[in-house]
Amino acid sequence: MIITRSPLRITLGGGGTDLPSYYRENGGFLISAAIDKYVYVTVTRPFSPGVYLKYSSIENVNSVNGVQHPIIRESLKIIINADTPQIEITTLADIPSGTGLGSSGSFTTALVKALSLHEKKILNTEEIAKLACDIEINKLGEPIGKQDQYIAAYGGITCFDFCKDDTVIANPLNISEDTLINLEDNLVLYFTGFSRSAGSILKDQKEKSQSNNTDMLANLNYVKELGYRSKELLEKGKVRDFGALMHEHWEHKKKRSGGMSNPQIDEWYELGLENGAVGGKLVGAGGGGFLLFYAEDRNKLRHAMKKVGLEEVRFKFDYEGTKVILS
Repeated sequence: MIITRSPLRITLGGGGTDLPSYYRENGGFLISAAIDKYVYVTVTRPFSPGVYLKYSSIENVNSVNGVQHPIIRESLKIIINADTPQIEITTLADIPSGTGLGSSGSFTTALVKALSLHEKKILNTEEIAKLACDIEINKLGEPIGKQDQYIAAYGGITCFDFCKDDTVIANPLNISEDTLINLEDNLVLYFTGFSRSAGSILKDQKEKSQSNNTDMLANLNYVKELGYRSKELLEKGKVRDFGALMHEHWEHKKKRSGGMSNPQIDEWYELGLENGAVGGKLVGAGGGGFLLFYAEDRNKLRHAMKKVGLEEVRFKFDYEGTKVILS
């Protein structure tokens, strides 16, 4: 049996500039942080021929082409050298999908790692991220960016440059130990209870970027600059100023789509600002998922959020990325 895991993530600045529709013309930049919430994939060889899948559904088919799960099907086609393999794949996750923490990219990287090891193929971190992107973006045509696959593969708090030629440059954020501790302690994450598919929001962004929509491009250009400013503030240890910048980022992010937020999320966000938070935003494409705050008074914020029924998900940063935990 092979067991792999990939971390989920939060975006710290520049989110949205990792879509090909934007970076191929303008270049993209963002900072992403892997967290200690994971997607797990197990791969084993069952006694009977066929493909056996256990995720939110159960599949038992005779050939790869019969697999319904698109990511698993395309991954098997690329990595497994057999039309009718004898394989069983199971997946589990600490956090549900559709909550803005990059679970699809985490799943794909963990699956690529597990299937490659099953086939005795050794892929490095860059190769895992690149293949996962190829499966989701090129093979399946998903209107998504590259952040989730790359941060899941690399782990840590990492700066990514998305180049016009489709290459990706990854560098760890140059942050002091004291700043790192302050950042980890004061970032507070709450589940809104709203789950959604990122596809519709990102599809709108993709179409507007490809049609050179002036407002969308200006918004993404500004958000990219906020990413660079976030990097500068964090590397200088100015974590409170970074928290305030998160608010500016959220205000611009909301302008990209009418589905980015809703009145209930706006109400909770304002409550957070009134009770100890310096700034914050929805993590991911928007529309639901998790509210991330940078808090000066964590206890006051936690009390206020608990009073309205929001559940905190405590986390630490992950520095291992996609890894094998059993083989």
